[in-house]
Amino acid sequence: MNILTVDDLHFEIRRSAARRSLEITVDRSGDLILSAPSTATEAVLRDFVQRKRMWIYQQLARQETYSRESPNKEFVEGEGFLYLGRSYRLRLVDESIVPVKLVGGRFVMPKALADVGREHMIRWYCGNATRWLSAKVADYAARMEVTPVGVKVQDLGYRWGSCGKGNLLYFHWKTILLPARIAEYVVVHEMVHLHEPHHTPEFWRRIERVLPDYELRKDWLSRNGTSVEGL
Repeated sequence: MNILTVDDLHFEIRRSAARRSLEITVDRSGDLILSAPSTATEAVLRDFVQRKRMWIYQQLARQETYSRESPNKEFVEGEGFLYLGRSYRLRLVDESIVPVKLVGGRFVMPKALADVGREHMIRWYCGNATRWLSAKVADYAARMEVTPVGVKVQDLGYRWGSCGKGNLLYFHWKTILLPARIAEYVVVHEMVHLHEPHHTPEFWRRIERVLPDYELRKDWLSRNGTSVEGL
């Protein structure tokens, strides 16, 4: 069974022999994913969904609201672009040595590149995210007793981060749009996965030891994360 339908809700089922608990994820496109142990029966899955119905509908409604309120950015004079939680206005200039730079509290881009501005902006975000996130990972590595081999920034779809094979950490480039303390939570979250692959009680205890206020950060990301998507 790869799909589970409960009334008007449709879930993609992802089973794992290593998983011990059930978890529902609402991805950025509104698709529902139910992660489950390989031994979980359909009856168990349906009961879990019924208990989580209100939460699921709240998440879907929140995403719909954000999608209406967050239109794609236009690369015109004065448009605002996020960087570490702060909005910076775009300034279009006749000439510039680089496609994008942040200087004097403004993003600066040559007018000739405005038509392909999104491509250049994402490249700028990726470069700066790699440097900022790598520095955070280095800050926490010894304290958390982990040895990640590196950081890679790319488009991860609905995920903010991922812990890959060989202790390589992946982060969505949009992580750098979040406020610094929230992006820091994403970093710690993925680093804990180097110890605990799944969201077990021990996983959350490890995060709390590093970030005692992690629940506040996690809640902010759940409530506001999709609002940073427009670009």
